[in-house]
Amino acid sequence: MIFSCFPMAESFKGKGLPLDQAGMDEALNLLDIDGASVWSVISVETSGVGFLSDRRPKILFERHVFSRLTKGKYDESHPDISNPQPGGYGPSGAHQYERLWDAMALDHDAALMSSSWGLGQVMGFNFQAAGFAGVEEMVSAMKDSEGDQLMAMMRFVKNMGLDGPLREKDWQAFARGYNGQEYAEKEYDRKLESFHDNYSRDGLPDLDVRAAQLYLVYLGYDPGPIDGLLGSRTLSALNQFLEKEGRPPSDSVTQDMLDLLSSRAGDI
Repeated sequence: MIFSCFPMAESFKGKGLPLDQAGMDEALNLLDIDGASVWSVISVETSGVGFLSDRRPKILFERHVFSRLTKGKYDESHPDISNPQPGGYGPSGAHQYERLWDAMALDHDAALMSSSWGLGQVMGFNFQAAGFAGVEEMVSAMKDSEGDQLMAMMRFVKNMGLDGPLREKDWQAFARGYNGQEYAEKEYDRKLESFHDNYSRDGLPDLDVRAAQLYLVYLGYDPGPIDGLLGSRTLSALNQFLEKEGRPPSDSVTQDMLDLLSSRAGDI
């Protein structure tokens, strides 16, 4: 149990590196697929970002999966985290780690496997399809970078035979395989199609701007959504940071700024 000796927040905090172009290219090459399709899945699953503001991967704890994996052993004593019925999620973000932590105290591996992880929200029990030898190896990769999160998602898509539907824009078939039989109730397929239309029309996120946004969030600034768009909120947050660093204001994101943001974020 490699996480048991650390406080809850610290045990899941990793490098939290933003997605860069090399990571995106590696993912696209794996499936020979267009960027708009990949960003559509990411946008539906995690609104486009794989980490919380404290650098922990985004997760969702699924109590019905924990119940299944533990054969209902804790359903009566802990119905909030072990229940044959899905739901009971509560708030997103840090609260999901509170639920995970409680479940880990009962069954460490089952708890990790009962959570979905990172940009693509790949379930822990799918660690093999995502390319890992075990669930702890998967979680460690999820902590390191969005690039690792994305590659886990893409390997899962390929190994589950969902790359064809995604490549062909067969949104219903992809949604059924990736999100489950009840995808239509959540309009998962329609959301995918809508995001794909938007990205195809408006272009893909600028990964340098997006990285700057994520680093700014880690440092306590408010750049707005992590969307790769250099809007007024992002510029304001960036220039607040630059002012604190004794640097002149800027209307663009440069590699020098990214290096500085990365360095400062790594210090916290």
